[in-house]
Amino acid sequence: MPFEDEFIEYDPPEPPPEVDRWAREVIGAAIEVHRHLGPGHLEEVYFEALAIEMTLRGIPFARQVPVKISYKGQDVGKGRLDFLVADILIVEVKACSALVAIHGVQCEWYLTITNLQLALLLNFNVIKLKDGGIRRIIRSQ
Repeated sequence: MPFEDEFIEYDPPEPPPEVDRWAREVIGAAIEVHRHLGPGHLEEVYFEALAIEMTLRGIPFARQVPVKISYKGQDVGKGRLDFLVADILIVEVKACSALVAIHGVQCEWYLTITNLQLALLLNFNVIKLKDGGIRRIIRSQ
């Protein structure tokens, strides 16, 4: 087939160990929040509980971090990262029946505009957080 080589799957490089370390810390905090609250609450409940748990664990973070969105070099609005951990990890919190493609696309966009490599997408509205409630989004270079 003449076009066989045109569709090569790209496997983005793994993030540096420091980013992975913070990701593991945040996942541990998220599991603790989910263990205590379970599914079924509003997103803001999980957002606040995760902030408390990360504080208790000494995880450095900023919340509701504004990011500029531009179009052809012109600012057209702002987005907001739910959490920025240690200035190197984006954490987005959801409480929906299922994560859909647009949630991942949103994280990829945030990674692109911040020039960061890893985002965690956490959906607390699942029976077990480790079974489908955690997605690692790695920015392709």
